[in-house]
Amino acid sequence: MAKESMKAREVKRVKLAEKYAAKRAALKADGNYVGLSLLPRNSNPIRQRNRCKITGRPRGYMRQFGISRITFREMASQGLIPGVRKASW
Repeated sequence: MAKESMKAREVKRVKLAEKYAAKRAALKADGNYVGLSLLPRNSNPIRQRNRCKITGRPRGYMRQFGISRITFREMASQGLIPGVRKASW
């Protein structure tokens, strides 16, 4: 499990990116890179990190499901993910 502060930081980055998206697009279209540099760093969507919705794990993230590979495997084994079955050979 990730620390709660790391999860909160990611939520904050998402909110800042949404808040400044229009302003950032306008400055970028004008070519005003000085204005872009004056915006908060965390308002840039590049700084966001995909994290598991359940555990907050940053690595092994499966974009299609929004969870980490470990959580995915546990949930799939329990039958909690619709349409996913364990392959048997």
